[in-house]
Amino acid sequence: MAFKAKNSGTMSNELNFIGSGTFLEGLIETSGSLRVDGRVKGTIKSNDSVTIGSAGEVVGDVYARNAIIGGKVEGNVIVQEKLILESTSILNGNLRAGKLIIDEGALFNGKSEMGEASGQSGDKKFKLKPATEAAPGEGGSGEGSQ
Repeated sequence: MAFKAKNSGTMSNELNFIGSGTFLEGLIETSGSLRVDGRVKGTIKSNDSVTIGSAGEVVGDVYARNAIIGGKVEGNVIVQEKLILESTSILNGNLRAGKLIIDEGALFNGKSEMGEASGQSGDKKFKLKPATEAAPGEGGSGEGSQ
């Protein structure tokens, strides 16, 4: 389901929902925002924000301008600006973000890369190893992987 507000600018105000009880498999691309409260297996690409609710689950990579993760992600997360891992989140994969906020209670297993140059969302710039290659206990160190 998508809602779209009238906008005279170039940025989309479109908000897309994947509701609880919904399973979607495949590539999702949107110029607007996306909220996932169901399950997604595949890559998510958004030119705006991606929010994964506390009941949401994604198995695949996430590319976005900003992201808030409250549920579970099994894959890499590449965010241009700000990534928030809420206290209920589980991220098993590598992350790259301009800014990173990890709330107390969040679980993160993988490698992280931060800073202005780190938040590039293009596939060509992404050189982190797949999440399945991250060794247990490597998470949250802030180390780059290149």
